[in-house]
Amino acid sequence: MAMDRRDFLKRAGLVGGAAAAATALPGCRQLFHHLGPGSAFTGRGMLDLPATESEIDHVVVVMMENRSFDHWLGWLAEDHRFLAAGHSRYGGRFGIDGRQHQVIQGPTGPVATAHLVGAADEPSPFQGCGHVDPGHGWDEGRAQRDGGFLSPGSDNDVFATGYYVGDDLPFTSQLARRFTTFDRYHASVLGPTYPNREYLHSAQSGGNKTNAFPPAGGFTWDTIWDRLRGAGVPARYYYSDLPFLAFWGPRLSDLMHPSADYFADCAAGTLPAVSMLDPRFLGPEQCDDHPLADIRRGQAFLRDAFKAFAASPNWHKGLFVITYDEWGGFFDHVRPPRVVDDRASAVDEEDFGQTGFRVPTVLASPFARPGFVDHRTYEHSSVLRFLEWRFLGAPPEGPGRPGDSWFLTGRDRNANNLGASLSARRCSDDLGFDPNVFVAPGAPACTTGGDGGVLSTQAASAAVTGGADAPTSSMQDAAEAGVFDRMGVPVGH
Repeated sequence: MAMDRRDFLKRAGLVGGAAAAATALPGCRQLFHHLGPGSAFTGRGMLDLPATESEIDHVVVVMMENRSFDHWLGWLAEDHRFLAAGHSRYGGRFGIDGRQHQVIQGPTGPVATAHLVGAADEPSPFQGCGHVDPGHGWDEGRAQRDGGFLSPGSDNDVFATGYYVGDDLPFTSQLARRFTTFDRYHASVLGPTYPNREYLHSAQSGGNKTNAFPPAGGFTWDTIWDRLRGAGVPARYYYSDLPFLAFWGPRLSDLMHPSADYFADCAAGTLPAVSMLDPRFLGPEQCDDHPLADIRRGQAFLRDAFKAFAASPNWHKGLFVITYDEWGGFFDHVRPPRVVDDRASAVDEEDFGQTGFRVPTVLASPFARPGFVDHRTYEHSSVLRFLEWRFLGAPPEGPGRPGDSWFLTGRDRNANNLGASLSARRCSDDLGFDPNVFVAPGAPACTTGGDGGVLSTQAASAAVTGGADAPTSSMQDAAEAGVFDRMGVPVGH
């Protein structure tokens, strides 16, 4: 049934209270006091409750593509309205570790980071046409970590030193100011898209360092989906065109649904306990934020996905997480840490305990503290850790006891729980902003730039017949190589 704008605003809690929500939010205003990075909070957080008493019954996770924290959200460190509100709510030490203005050493001298929109030499600032896709592979990431983002081996040009500000991101800026963001949330590994997405689903990449295709029949190791299904927890994976979950083969096909079902389930209030929603990776309507896609399409996709959830009856007991698979080669000033991993190694080239650079992540919920910044170290397995605590019997923090079986690998067993900053009680159902924010339409696809990566006939043939080492640079390569077809999952929804 169609819903007019006023009906939506009523259901989203925006009529008769949004202004108060944006300033007071009495349920959470004094519940916590932020004392600085690494410090404790007073008050009762959600993880202080037994999982069975948590009111979070519906979790939606959206993973976008290839953006770093400083490049995407670093402007929050200079947003005086955001900082003033944080000081009022959480004390004078409130802050966020963003640094957009930097000088990066290039091959011909120092290069100052620059705002992409409005720059005279950037004719397509929302896409980056004419530039290479910044380097974000296993080796390129290590070159950037050790030598900088324009160093030899980085595979970058000056596009990687550009940044956006809040006005360029009309939806994300509203969500980040209103809810909770993270300034120590990292990609799971210092490597490309596929391994990082594999960590979100399974707390490992099976040792994959590259965007390698799965063998015939798909990956065989367990995922969070296997565990949720085994425990009888309702779960669905929604895809817009290419279902990444198909990399595990047909055994999970019953959990895969086209994205139209997500919007229908939101409207009907029938979302399962756990949902993941992927953007469109292909074609002129690509909206995953991967360069050289137009980021305005990504903003429209996120806006629509969020407002469908916020207008749903499931929002009242819901949690909405937006994150990015990896940093995409864009600059960030925080050196990525190492964490516990079953494939951690003292040899850097083999070290899966080495996380990637920071990625933009926002957590929205009636239980999220308003305008808050969580400084703890997280990566994609931290999302799994929350799901394992809420639905699978994991302890709120720590590795648990000998003999426990709730975890997938040592990574999620030792990961910090993303829910640590949630309040034990509802802050407010009100959004505090109008989610129907205007987003300008995207431009036609670039005709120049990108990485030029095209699968050879030999590589495509190897992928279709089960060659796990076939090179690929994009989800489109996987589609062209027939990966999804041989998994029995249609594409193009």
